[in-house]
Amino acid sequence: MPTYDYECQACGHRFEHFGKLHETGLRACPNCAKKKAKRLIGAGSGFIFKGSGFYVTDSRAPTNGATAKPDSKPAAAPKTESKPAKKSD
Repeated sequence: MPTYDYECQACGHRFEHFGKLHETGLRACPNCAKKKAKRLIGAGSGFIFKGSGFYVTDSRAPTNGATAKPDSKPAAAPKTESKPAKKSD
């Protein structure tokens, strides 16, 4: 829920209200009780990620031009065929 800033046009009192997005704005001032409160235009706020799993390294590639992939492929191990030992009865 966002926090909105209000200012009373009658007494000049400034206050904040923590309300829902669907909620209509406040009209009554908590200081003088006159219905002259107007919502102020604010800068807003940034995103807040809560919980584990959000890290700085999750969303960006390195800035120095290096890539996450290695330059060369690792050498493949030589293939050797192994046969099961024959059992003698």
